[in-house]
Amino acid sequence: MVLPLLKLGTLVVKTLSKPVASRLKQQAALHPRFREFIVGFAQANHRITTTIQRRIYGHATDVEIRPLNEQKAVQAAVDLIGELFVFSVAGALVIFEVHRSAKSEARKEEKRREELEAMRQRDESLEKEVELLKQKLAELEQLAKGRGLSGLFNFKHANSEDAKIAKPV
Repeated sequence: MVLPLLKLGTLVVKTLSKPVASRLKQQAALHPRFREFIVGFAQANHRITTTIQRRIYGHATDVEIRPLNEQKAVQAAVDLIGELFVFSVAGALVIFEVHRSAKSEARKEEKRREELEAMRQRDESLEKEVELLKQKLAELEQLAKGRGLSGLFNFKHANSEDAKIAKPV
C-alpha cells in the first residue's frame, strides 16, 4: 500500500515541478540584476555549444561567434534554468527512491540474518539435546548391562533369534 502511494507522490512532485519551473523562468526574466547575470551566462553557454557543434561537424572553430541578442539570451537562459530545475527535482526523486529502496533491502537482509541466526541457535540447541539423549541412552544401557537386564534392550534381537530357532523344528 505504501509503495504505490510513494510512487504516485513522486509522480505528482515531478508533474508539479514543471509549472514551478515555468514560474521561475518568468520571474528570472523580470528581475533586473538576475537578468544581467543570466545574459552573460547565456552568451557563454552559446559560445561553448556553438564551438562544440562546429568541432563535431568539422567546421572551423577559430571564427568569431556572434553573440545572441538580449531577448534570445534571456530566453535561452531561462529555458536552461527551467530545465535544470526540472532535472534537479527528478534527480532528487531518483536519489530519494534509491535511498528508500536501499533501506528497505537492508531491513530485509537484517531480518534474514536474524532468522538465520535463530535457526542456527535452534540447530545448536537440538544438537545438544540429541547429544544429551545419546548420553542418557548409553547410561541406561550400561546400567542394564550392570544389572543383567541386557535382554530388555535387545528385545527385538532376542525375538528374532527365538524365531530362527523355532523355524527349523
